[in-house]
Amino acid sequence: MNRTVTTGVIAVSQLVLVGLGVAPQLSARLAGDTYLVRVAPVDPIDPFRGAYVALDYPGLRHDDSQSFVEPGLGALDDGESGDVYVTLVEADGVWTASEWSRERPVDGPYLACDDRSWQIRCGIESWFLPQEEARETEDLLRDGAVAELRIDGCGNAAVVDVRAP
Repeated sequence: MNRTVTTGVIAVSQLVLVGLGVAPQLSARLAGDTYLVRVAPVDPIDPFRGAYVALDYPGLRHDDSQSFVEPGLGALDDGESGDVYVTLVEADGVWTASEWSRERPVDGPYLACDDRSWQIRCGIESWFLPQEEARETEDLLRDGAVAELRIDGCGNAAVVDVRAP
């Protein structure tokens, strides 16, 4: 009886941990609003992670650089690390970054990101696909595309589609 209870507690604990790990993505997908953001390809195949499309967001870059030498959103060079919030504004039918802050915005759409590693990460950097679709999507990205993001009220974001503008 004691062994059964211990096994049950361990199993429930693991399920709770998995739920906490995917909660931001699920929240964005289920309760988020849709926003279109310009995207560019970075590197579509990783032998360890499988077929996916690594996405770069020129309109969300912190340093306003349009070069793709260093993919990603850049870094917030303020000597701190932790939560970063990117306020979004609409321009010509797509959304771009307008303000970067360590404080959560009071209103408006924003991305909740993190810069504890070497660059800012918002959870929208890659999109996993079957092998054939990853190659097709890479071609689409080269010609210019937009990512359809779902962003919830807490700034959690998920990529739901990549398509021609």
